[in-house]
Amino acid sequence: MAVKQTAGRDALNDFAPEFAHLNDDILFGEVWSREDKLSLRDRCIVTVTVLMASGMLDSSFKYHLENARKNGVTMEEMAEILTHAAFYAGWPKAWAAMRMAKEVYADELGK
Repeated sequence: MAVKQTAGRDALNDFAPEFAHLNDDILFGEVWSREDKLSLRDRCIVTVTVLMASGMLDSSFKYHLENARKNGVTMEEMAEILTHAAFYAGWPKAWAAMRMAKEVYADELGK
């Protein structure tokens, strides 16, 4: 099943239609849809880890945290993933990532 993404076209099609196409059709439509190679859950884990390591802790990071949760990554697993990555990516990045992950999983904390 192909992943359907329209964020590129929604945000950038009038300015950068080729970039929007590459984002929506290639990255999400083709790469993310190769579940025979790597599950969506595993792709989510890799993406969250790489974004944290890169310091990309913006709305796209939150989107990928939410996507990870939607694809079965539990709160406990996400906390462990970010804790593990902290030693390789940097403690300040992990703090920022943890705060955002806590927001994404807040309903499980009763908040």
